[in-house]
Amino acid sequence: MNGSTHDDVLARLRELQTGDLPVHGGRTLAYVYDSGLAEVDRIGREAVATYAASNGLDPTSFPSLLTMENELVGFACDLLSAPDTAVGSVTSGGTESVLLAVQGARDSRPDLTSPSMVVPSTVHAAFLKAAHYFGVSARVVPVGSDFRADVAATAAAIDDSTVLVVGSAPSYAHGVIDPIASLASLAGGRGIRCHVDACIGGWVLPYAERLGRPVPPWSFAVEGVTSISVDTHKYGYAPKGTSLLLHRTAELRMPQYFASADWPGYTMLNSTMQSTKSGGPLAGAWAVVQHLGDEGYLELATAVFDAVDRIVAGVPEGLSVVVPPDSTLVALATDDTCDAFTVCDEMRERGWYVQPQMSYAGAPPTIHLSVSAATLTSVDDLLADLAASVAAARTAGPVEVPRGVRDFIEALDPAALTDEDFDGLLAASGLLSDPTAGLALPDRMAPVNAMLDIASPALRESLLIAFLDRLQRPLRG
Repeated sequence: MNGSTHDDVLARLRELQTGDLPVHGGRTLAYVYDSGLAEVDRIGREAVATYAASNGLDPTSFPSLLTMENELVGFACDLLSAPDTAVGSVTSGGTESVLLAVQGARDSRPDLTSPSMVVPSTVHAAFLKAAHYFGVSARVVPVGSDFRADVAATAAAIDDSTVLVVGSAPSYAHGVIDPIASLASLAGGRGIRCHVDACIGGWVLPYAERLGRPVPPWSFAVEGVTSISVDTHKYGYAPKGTSLLLHRTAELRMPQYFASADWPGYTMLNSTMQSTKSGGPLAGAWAVVQHLGDEGYLELATAVFDAVDRIVAGVPEGLSVVVPPDSTLVALATDDTCDAFTVCDEMRERGWYVQPQMSYAGAPPTIHLSVSAATLTSVDDLLADLAASVAAARTAGPVEVPRGVRDFIEALDPAALTDEDFDGLLAASGLLSDPTAGLALPDRMAPVNAMLDIASPALRESLLIAFLDRLQRPLRG
């Protein structure tokens, strides 16, 4: 491959990006969090670029990164009512914060050969990933009709092997806060760690309280909460790639550290899972937090909660709010005149991205909205387009999976999925009309989502892994 000029490379980047979801404008209600403030975006990008080549591996060589990390953690500690003993680390995102919380809990009990953790069924899948990686059995307990963790079921699941009890503030799928005080009391009474996954809510719920909104207790103000994860690249409105894992004491953080001197190179010392890591994301988060400050975040929280309230109050006929949200996430259900997957497609046609959520444990599919501050100025358009999308979905009718395809899916064994099985499903879904041309995403995803919704969770996982494997193939030449 020959080299390209500066202008050619940037032109190619701009061309590639035309197929992506927009990251500004408040119309992408998943994956990105938009303050709506151009200056916030600008300062974050400039800080990332300034520190792109700096290496967070060694804080003694790049002390500015250590200063920024400690100041960022200090801001978060004040925000989350942490005691003076609290400490924290900057990670690459919520998943790494969760992985470290589970790994640290496991390694705090080296006497256990089969450690376990107790999590609600609504917990983020990152905890199941941690269970898979670290050999910690995940005991999944049900939630009540309010979609919050069942305290009695949690108590029944705790035993001498339990190293961690987890609650969400809020849960991703439904946007409600688990009964953290009760969960922390259960854990504390047994000398077990209690982690609060506040990756979504941690940077916005404290401001909700200041605005007088009802917020169940969830932070370090709750006795027994030992660690909290909170993402700055969500409602901190920082550039992608930063989260914080806070611990009540330095002693609780110690198992998170890794050091290795038994090799001929430098002594490896890591506070997180990464060794070499760009200083860019940390600098971007620090710069945005410094720029906005406490009052700036209060103003953004006012905007995002105004948007949430207007959306909840204005949901059009045919849709309903699954459960009143405690934070900034809204789950919508459809009535029997239309289906959620078609509504999502219709919204995409109208310039919005709303996220489809599959059926689970007998509950039907839902539509997920992660509301940002930038969404406020477009709420009327959002509600109008939701109404139009419901009308279009009613006209189109529910997506029907042909009986033969349904039977084929239900007969598949997730553990023995073959390339031929997968190719058959790709062809049936329209994702592989020509095997020689490779995968091609259809304009409308409702038929694909309807087929995935039929599959068991295990089969859905196998199918999506196979799909991702097909997507990630080298482009040469």
